[in-house]
Amino acid sequence: MTKTKGVSLCCFFLIASLAACVPSRLAMDYGTSFRQQKLNQIADLEAGKNIEPVEGMNGKAAEGAMGRYQKGFEKEPPAQVYHLTIDGIK
Repeated sequence: MTKTKGVSLCCFFLIASLAACVPSRLAMDYGTSFRQQKLNQIADLEAGKNIEPVEGMNGKAAEGAMGRYQKGFEKEPPAQVYHLTIDGIK
C-alpha cells in the first residue's frame, strides 16, 4: 500500500511539473491587445511608404502656432499658498 502511494505521488508530481512547462494562454496572447489597438489607431497603413513631402500649414500659420506654444512655457505658475488651521485659528 505504501509503495503504490509513493509511486502515485511521484507520478502526480511528474505530471504536475510537466504541465507547468506548457505555455499558458496568457503567454501565447501576450501583447496581442496592444498590437490590435496600435493598428486600430493608424488611419492609413500605407502612409509610411509615401515619401512625398507633407503639405499642410503654411509657414506663417506654423510660425504663429510655434510662437504661442513657446510662450506657454514662459509663464511662471503662481506660487501655491498653504493655510494651516489649528482649532479654528488661522
